[in-house]
Amino acid sequence: MTQFDQKIDEIQMRLLAEVADLHQVPEGAFNLRSNGQTAQRTTTANIDIISKEDGTGIDIKIKPHTVHESVHIPVVLSQSGLTEMVYNDFYVGEGADVVIVAGCGIHNSGDQRSEHDGIHRFFIGKNAKVKYVEKHYGSGDGRGERILNPTTEITMEEGSYLEMESVQIKGVDSTDRKTLATLEKNAKLVIKERLLTHGTQEAKSTFVVDLNGEDSSANVISRSVAKEESHQIFISRINGNTRCAGHTECDAIIMDHARIEAVPELTANNVDAALIHEAAIGKIAGEQIIKLMTLGLTEEEAEAQIVNGFLK
Repeated sequence: MTQFDQKIDEIQMRLLAEVADLHQVPEGAFNLRSNGQTAQRTTTANIDIISKEDGTGIDIKIKPHTVHESVHIPVVLSQSGLTEMVYNDFYVGEGADVVIVAGCGIHNSGDQRSEHDGIHRFFIGKNAKVKYVEKHYGSGDGRGERILNPTTEITMEEGSYLEMESVQIKGVDSTDRKTLATLEKNAKLVIKERLLTHGTQEAKSTFVVDLNGEDSSANVISRSVAKEESHQIFISRINGNTRCAGHTECDAIIMDHARIEAVPELTANNVDAALIHEAAIGKIAGEQIIKLMTLGLTEEEAEAQIVNGFLK
């Protein structure tokens, strides 16, 4: 690994560690967007990163049959009052097997709101395999809001596979996340969401999956915790348009005076569409707290231990 550019300050370094687990420039393709500008970029023989001509984002082009390579495209905002909209397109060639790590961290110590909105479009080629990790994080003691609104649009060709991990654990005041996916024959999509809200934070997650190809499948799983006065909405729609399999699950812990809405929706447009949904919302069981307290933990420590284990 090489060092980050000297223009990356301590706050931005901390954000990079939170959203992408980066302390140095990683091996492989890398693009860092900092306060609305490209700060650092690395490409490889098989993975190219190209700025869009209008400056609104990047195109990531992965050659067919590229394996054991990664792409990191983190975004950090440390300038209060900055609002931006970014468009990133991923073209994954046939037979490729890659890891893509995105994510956005906002540090706001001012009074103006900071907002990053992004649209990521994935075009995943035949028999390609992708693991996509997207983390969101907010920090700063200012009164300005930290807002993140990511949209992910996924087009999966025959036999392709995508595992998407979406994580938001701390500091984001408002988020509206949308994920839209279309699957062709034998394509498989797995989505794992982990979410924690506190204070007066608002979080909305919407998943819409169209299973268009025979024997395509989708598994959408959300685990969330809502604390204090926060509010969460989970919407998951799976449309089975042929012989296919779909499953969506929401498992949530509600605490204090929080509110959680879970809206699973299944539509079978074919007699061979096998679709299942599950939703559960509840509080932490008192016996769990008591058991951990007998081991020497305080009530607050026991509660934190349970929440952390639940969101792993």
